[in-house]
Amino acid sequence: MKAVCWNGKHDVRVENVPDPKILNSRDAIIKITTTAICGSDLHLYNGYIPSMQAGDILGHEFMGEVVETGKDVGNLKKGDRVVVPFTIACGNCFFCQRDFWSLCDNSNPNPEGQETLYGFSGSGLFGYSHMMGGFAGGQAEFVRVPFADVGPLKVPDSLEDEQVLFLSDIFPTGYMAAENCSIQPGDTVAVWGAGPVGQFAIKSAFMLGAETVVVIDHYKDRLALALQENKNLRTINFDDEDVFEQLKDMTGGRGPDSCIDSVGLEAHGTTPDAILDRVKASMMLATDRPHALRQAIHCCRKGGTVSIPGVYGGFLDKLNFGAAFNKGLTLKMGQTNMHKYMPKLLKHIEDGDIDPRFVISHRLQLDEAPNAYKQFNEQKDDWRKIVLKP
Repeated sequence: MKAVCWNGKHDVRVENVPDPKILNSRDAIIKITTTAICGSDLHLYNGYIPSMQAGDILGHEFMGEVVETGKDVGNLKKGDRVVVPFTIACGNCFFCQRDFWSLCDNSNPNPEGQETLYGFSGSGLFGYSHMMGGFAGGQAEFVRVPFADVGPLKVPDSLEDEQVLFLSDIFPTGYMAAENCSIQPGDTVAVWGAGPVGQFAIKSAFMLGAETVVVIDHYKDRLALALQENKNLRTINFDDEDVFEQLKDMTGGRGPDSCIDSVGLEAHGTTPDAILDRVKASMMLATDRPHALRQAIHCCRKGGTVSIPGVYGGFLDKLNFGAAFNKGLTLKMGQTNMHKYMPKLLKHIEDGDIDPRFVISHRLQLDEAPNAYKQFNEQKDDWRKIVLKP
């Protein structure tokens, strides 16, 4: 089969690789009908996530048709259309039983890396390094899905692939980020990053009752899309405006009730700390560039919440934890507990509350993936969300 393979920093190729096979009685093989390139895939492309190996198949946002199942998969049959969560969970462990699906104890066969770096391992992830399990991803013609008896969500034929594809990651990720804010009527929520996760965080914050949402970015097309899609939205272009002063002005001097960092470890900025981050990361003296997180902590009102759906990989420099402590902030973060949110958000799509297709900027063939990665990495204003067809 054809698959998009990582072969080093800025080296992605479409290669012919062996078809996946059933390895466990709870496996399923899915024929991919639609997949996507996620912003967090760029962290792999740019070489910031350790334990990648040449030939690893990329992709954690995908859906398709069931073509084969293991003997213990009783919930799926050949021909079912399914969307697959990017986190892999067993369904039986302490954490799965408590809806912390992304913290599954049993789905990562290579826990040693995370245990060394983080103390404990989270769940396995599709297409996201050997530290996260080494599972082949879904930017391919076929994929093996472990624990298929608890993971894939069947979708109705009345909905097109593109309407439900983002249930695999970015829609639940944006929703969980907003839910973590414990939004109350009248709240103002500030969102750093108008990429796809940020766009869904904005939508979700309004769905959960926020009165005003403010989005911070410098890509004009992304800010324009957010304005087009949402009422009561305000924008800050950090190239032109002081973010802290603008947020104080918008909130009567108090600051936002909640701040969402949808950017993660490759944050951009024009302030000295952001410039220093970029220099240190380029010299391998730092693992992450947490400028957006620093700013969110600084701007959040006293007693507020900072929600972090943006991916971080390692150690953060110059983080003002004293500000978080002295302002009494609540910090909530983590990989998305996908299985908890997918059925609920599917109903929102079926009911017409949201059409996730609005984030798509490009529709391409799988063979075009190498150029798509390059353009997405370099032209984030124009290249926002890329859907690939095998």
